[in-house]
Amino acid sequence: MRILKFGGTSVGSPENIQKVIAVVTQRAQKENVAVVVSAIGGITNKLLLAGQLAAKKDDTYRAVFEEIKDTHLTYTKVLTKSEETLTQVQRLMSDLEALLQGIFLINELSPKTIDKLTSFGERTSSVMITSAFAARDILAQHKDSRQLIITDATHTKATVYTKQTHQAIQAYFKDSKAAITILPGFIARSETGETTTLGRGGSDFTAAILAAALHADALEIWTDVSGMYSANPTLVKQAQPIAQISYHEAMELSHFGAKVLYPPTIAPVMQKNIPLYIKNTFDPEAEGTCISNQVNGRNNPIKGISHINDIALLTLEGTGMIGISGTSKRLFETLSVQAINVILITQASSEHSICLGIAKEDAQQAKEAIESTFAYEISKHQIDPVIIEKELAIIALVGERMKSHQGISGKMFSTLGKNNVNIRAIAQGASEKNISAVIASKDVAKALNSLHERFFEDQSQQINLFIMGVGNVGGRLLAQIKQQQAYLLENLKLNLRVIGMSNSRTMLFEEEGIDLATWSSALDKGEKADMVRFRESVQNLNIRNSVFVDITANEDVAMTYPHYLRNSIAVVACNKIACASAMQNYSLLKRLSKKYNAPFLFETNVGAGLPIIDTLKNLMASGDRITKIQAVLSGSLNFVFNNFASGDSFHDVVQQAKTEGYTEPDPRIDLSGVDVARKILILAREAGLELELKDVVNTPFLTKKNLESTDVPHFFETLKEDASHFEALVSEASAQGRRLKYVAQLEHNQASVGLQSVTAESPFYHLEGKDNIVLFYTERYPDQPLIIKGAGAGGDVTASGLFSDIIRLRQAP
Repeated sequence: MRILKFGGTSVGSPENIQKVIAVVTQRAQKENVAVVVSAIGGITNKLLLAGQLAAKKDDTYRAVFEEIKDTHLTYTKVLTKSEETLTQVQRLMSDLEALLQGIFLINELSPKTIDKLTSFGERTSSVMITSAFAARDILAQHKDSRQLIITDATHTKATVYTKQTHQAIQAYFKDSKAAITILPGFIARSETGETTTLGRGGSDFTAAILAAALHADALEIWTDVSGMYSANPTLVKQAQPIAQISYHEAMELSHFGAKVLYPPTIAPVMQKNIPLYIKNTFDPEAEGTCISNQVNGRNNPIKGISHINDIALLTLEGTGMIGISGTSKRLFETLSVQAINVILITQASSEHSICLGIAKEDAQQAKEAIESTFAYEISKHQIDPVIIEKELAIIALVGERMKSHQGISGKMFSTLGKNNVNIRAIAQGASEKNISAVIASKDVAKALNSLHERFFEDQSQQINLFIMGVGNVGGRLLAQIKQQQAYLLENLKLNLRVIGMSNSRTMLFEEEGIDLATWSSALDKGEKADMVRFRESVQNLNIRNSVFVDITANEDVAMTYPHYLRNSIAVVACNKIACASAMQNYSLLKRLSKKYNAPFLFETNVGAGLPIIDTLKNLMASGDRITKIQAVLSGSLNFVFNNFASGDSFHDVVQQAKTEGYTEPDPRIDLSGVDVARKILILAREAGLELELKDVVNTPFLTKKNLESTDVPHFFETLKEDASHFEALVSEASAQGRRLKYVAQLEHNQASVGLQSVTAESPFYHLEGKDNIVLFYTERYPDQPLIIKGAGAGGDVTASGLFSDIIRLRQAP
């Protein structure tokens, strides 16, 4: 025999019930089946609402009742033409109306009355569905579960008397000749004949009781998903169905919030070794999940990640607990008397404190009861008053084979730590079937996705980008990401998504990722740009592996980096202002990056896409020491002086460099030497020196009039006015067979920048176009320097440098 149970969504419409009939009919062709049905989806909640309103003397309960009545009568008329069934449903609705009127009159809703009230959902649905079979000439027999399942008198969650129940079930089905038997789930009766219920989700339990009593070949739970999943698919889009799972693993997952299965369901079938299948009514051919005594000995030792919301953490602590026997006994007896369920327990080895995870709604009651029990110790300051922490959740890794795999807890906690998920408490049983942690509710989605990515997604990693400054360089970066997305996913297991972006006018956020084929038009329609709201949106989205990418030259944006780093959001910047700001701020950013495990990468600060900073870091890390750096670090200035010859207009050459994107929007930053000074300062700091920008000796080649210009247009006018000054510079160098290069130097802990006239023997002489060159003299390279040379300016190479930093964020498996 086979037991089938159909949940509320499976019977949630006449069309769905047709699907149920099809599944049952197909099963019944091979063997007898018992079919347990839930109430129509949403009806139990409406029954409770009607009862609560009636108990409050709120007349609107009548409107809720009419909804319930109309739903059942409509379903009955659609499913069957039987006047007898319609009369039976009407009688049930009349009884329900009378009960609600009684609740209204006596102004009371006791647990016993709640059981009577909520029983109407399953009682009515089972009658309708049995008649629906008959309307299709399929013989099906109805049996009231209250005549078979006997419990104690604990209302709303009764305890089943197994021996008496099994005897009643076996006796009934021994004499029954029906191929299909329809039974209401959830409901039972006490020994005195009162209606009881088995708890919310109890229809699963009803089916499991029947399966165990009848030694069924299998139990099938039919719902609206294709089995149990590796995580909640509504929160984790990459969640995978689990084909095979053990009883113990399923029990752990269901206990920790996997809603697809009511936790008590597993015990009866596990005791009789009956396989339990989770199937999808709306995709009956899908494989689903098989729950049995088999433990999959291959592949991932983690079977699933689950969570429970709305948890409160209670902490009892004090020196009066140390070495005092019976403290735990008194604590748990107190909670037991209050019927408060303890979900998680952790205790310090010093016995100084005990932490308990319980449902949030029980927190205040638990606090008052515990403080009453320990009133004497609290009055003597031997134990502190109970501390309550709310807005918490429990996440749990579940897998029966975790105990044979080292390092799982380390991977779990390091993954959470990297994503700034703070852990308030940890619990792991000796059986090691689950590792549980208490975290803030706001971090649940991020934690689940981070852990799922770490343990289930073939070592792939998702990186979520928030880009500030989508202009020339930003647009090219987006184009490069779009071009390489498929390659990165296939070859590096790296899934790059752009979640947010902003230019100076508008900003745009898409939690599932911005379409990089249409980002420009979408950004044009975005909300008004606001730097503060942009940062707040990044933090509020709270997405794993978040990265803030700064492609501006804005000082205010650079000063926001600490906010991102403190929230474990990585920062990738081509904006040089932060690293060239006060040494105190530079050191703070470095400390925050380490403290919050949030990378701070700024390769493009020096040399655009050239690996200058990375090379310097590697030299330092390997134990080498920098003795001297000589460099041409401004692609824009190199472009200008490579294209400026005697007789040319210096103004026109600078205008060309600006138009082609080789200078900052304000060319004065480049031509004044400030940009190069910042770059050599950054290299000096990365080499271990504590210098400020004012310590860099900057010898300007611009005139006083140029330097004192009020804005960019005025600056260009002064270049025309002082054309003779620039002609003299280039003519003098040309007459000596030399070329003008803007050189940065670091030696003897001193940094300087300025225009130099170099000979043909200089490595700088033949530097063409917008190229940069850096010469590292070190203890290992004392005579022949380590040279890095290449394009040091331009949108594509700068974007490429940013892209490289982003890829560098990929964590090793």
